[in-house]
Amino acid sequence: MLGKIFSRFHPVAWGVIIGTFFARAGFYMTMPYLAIYLHEVKGLSPELIGTILATSFLVGTLASFFGGTLSDRVGRFPVMVVSMLGWAGVFALFSLADAVWAFLVLSALSGLGRNVFEPTARALLTDITPCEQQLSVFNARYFAINLGAALGPLAGVMLGSAHSTLPLLITAGIYAVYGVGVAVLWKVYGEPKRQGSGERVSFAETVRVVFQDKVFGLILLGNLFVYSAYAHIETTLAQYLGSAPGFVDGVQIYTYLLLTNTISVVLLQYPVIHFTKKWSALRALTTGGVLFAAGLWGFGLFDHLFLLILAMIVMTIGEILCFIIGDVIIGQLAPENLRGAYFGAGGFPFLGQSAGPWAGGLLLGWLGFGQGPLVFGILMLLTLLAVPCFVGAQRRYRQEF
Repeated sequence: MLGKIFSRFHPVAWGVIIGTFFARAGFYMTMPYLAIYLHEVKGLSPELIGTILATSFLVGTLASFFGGTLSDRVGRFPVMVVSMLGWAGVFALFSLADAVWAFLVLSALSGLGRNVFEPTARALLTDITPCEQQLSVFNARYFAINLGAALGPLAGVMLGSAHSTLPLLITAGIYAVYGVGVAVLWKVYGEPKRQGSGERVSFAETVRVVFQDKVFGLILLGNLFVYSAYAHIETTLAQYLGSAPGFVDGVQIYTYLLLTNTISVVLLQYPVIHFTKKWSALRALTTGGVLFAAGLWGFGLFDHLFLLILAMIVMTIGEILCFIIGDVIIGQLAPENLRGAYFGAGGFPFLGQSAGPWAGGLLLGWLGFGQGPLVFGILMLLTLLAVPCFVGAQRRYRQEF
């Protein structure tokens, strides 16, 4: 039975999927509590902590394209090994750091390591997986991500991540083992052969090809609005439920909604992907954008826990479609010798995760916490801007292919 399951994907793909689970568990065991650790243990101000955490996001987003492009030139495995071992060193140094500048540098390096590794790993999965199995392999990877994200915080609480450096060292150890494991896979299976992988494409030519791809550009623009919507779960929604009139215990309701999101991803991921398997990838992506918007509006419309949970389930189905199908589409669009660059450029929409909370905060400040339907209605309309982007991408794809 186990042999049949493991024979479904390439052994390297299973190595990446299993490694992804442990890496995400380690990440969520420490990073959600880093702000508390920096404040209560190191005595840093909220402004400094915000700057430190934002540095990781900004550097990571900018580094994503360069990391993916580098993997096209020198190979997937060397980039993955170096970035993962470097990331392990960053977490080990986090446990020793004491000065503000050190936390800033390490936060930047953490974003660099993560966003060099991630697009390269996704490009590798596409390299070694037949086209007809790519949806399944990215589905398995996303399941591993969410399982790790669900179990990691529980481990963090048990290990006292908010006040101890031990979880940082454990995460460093997980990353080091993962890096060594990737090196072993490299030794055993070698670099995957890709059409045109021996060509030396200049960086300028790579930029030109990637960003002149109109279909890809429309998908990136649409994803910008989708990722912005996703960011509201952890920011705008939390502020709204905690302060809006009509919610007796908004913090507890918010906790239930986060739990709903986690459980829904785990339980609904495979049924949703199976149900939409016969759809075109861009149709599924468009449907995901609509569901994202509908769920977001539901947060402002409803004040009953059951209906809020229903809105979160709708939004989670949109999340499943957008995030899994999005990786499959990039793999299909990218030329074999530029897959790393395409997956790297796929990180640019994460800028929406910065713009989204900013827009949500402005709307709550201007309109007030008592205007939930209006605030989330505007955010819904902003999210729906993804739909014409995805529809336009589908039309261009039909014309060009």
